[in-house]
Amino acid sequence: MSPTSHERTAPAVSPTAPRSPDLPSTMRAATRRRYGQPDRMAVETMPRPEPRPGEVLLRVGAAGLDRAILHLLTGEPLLARPAFGLVRPRQPILGQQVAGEVVAVGPGAGAYVVGQRVFGMGEASFAEFALAKPAQLAATPDGLSDADASTLGDSGITAWIAVVTRGQVQAGQRVLILGGSGAVGGYAVQLAAHRAAHVTAVCSAAKLDFVRDLGAHEAADYRTSTLADLAGPFDVIIDIGGNRPLAQLRSVLTQQGTLVIVGGEHGGRVFGGLHRNLMADVAHRFTSQRLGWMFAQTTTAELTELARLVTAGALRVPIDRRVGLAGVGEGLAAMQRGTLRGHVVVCPAVEPA
Repeated sequence: MSPTSHERTAPAVSPTAPRSPDLPSTMRAATRRRYGQPDRMAVETMPRPEPRPGEVLLRVGAAGLDRAILHLLTGEPLLARPAFGLVRPRQPILGQQVAGEVVAVGPGAGAYVVGQRVFGMGEASFAEFALAKPAQLAATPDGLSDADASTLGDSGITAWIAVVTRGQVQAGQRVLILGGSGAVGGYAVQLAAHRAAHVTAVCSAAKLDFVRDLGAHEAADYRTSTLADLAGPFDVIIDIGGNRPLAQLRSVLTQQGTLVIVGGEHGGRVFGGLHRNLMADVAHRFTSQRLGWMFAQTTTAELTELARLVTAGALRVPIDRRVGLAGVGEGLAAMQRGTLRGHVVVCPAVEPA
């Protein structure tokens, strides 16, 4: 994330650049000025950003919550603080997944035109307007709502990279997905099942039927089932936000199997789950198992393919709730509690009841 638009020293886009008429000079945004918990969130009126060269300005139709937002909210792990602000966040507006309409185009950002619907990754998207780079966007096809599209930029892309790019899941393989009911996990379960793999998903007891409905062939409660209880060994293990030791994961992985570590939430305030990533980097040099972690990079091509799968009915977008800007804290709190069945989508036009 970068500093807010009103902190930038770069010149604003020329008044002659393509833009919608009568854009307001201010906007409403969900903000937090200090690191902390969801109750830090507030709604402020602040200057509307202007696109710099290589950027487009979007009128936000919807912005999906993702797990990374919780880390940016709390400022943990502390190891990541230098990138976002040591003492307080440099960017007060959270949000990165986005779908909406292009309303202004900066110099050199001519891949999209004013009035076009797009989706993908943006900057500070929990607001009425947000900036984005064309390379991290795709055109929104007919039949795909902003709400559904807004969950694909990070959650969908992360699942795609884990299952398709890094996991290389093939038909007939046995795939274990730890954290199969969350925003990323729900897509991972569906993508693996779509590729004709046999999918086992681990989640809470309350969500076992939910992951089965998404396509998991077997589902297990993480509180009562050990890895040894599951129907392994597995050709591919995708660990999303898990806390299982690396040795336990390897014990249920085939000799030539692949482990993809997507995240980790239980490594302490300083390192978070990064210690397992480092251990995997070292261990994979001494085994025939493929052990590694991943970093999600959003591309137009992958966004387009995900949108195609959704519009074709091959992927579902389960949305737990839609909230307005004032409801961002509520959505983040539900994500913290682990009670969500699917996605939280922020719709700036939704006003609190």
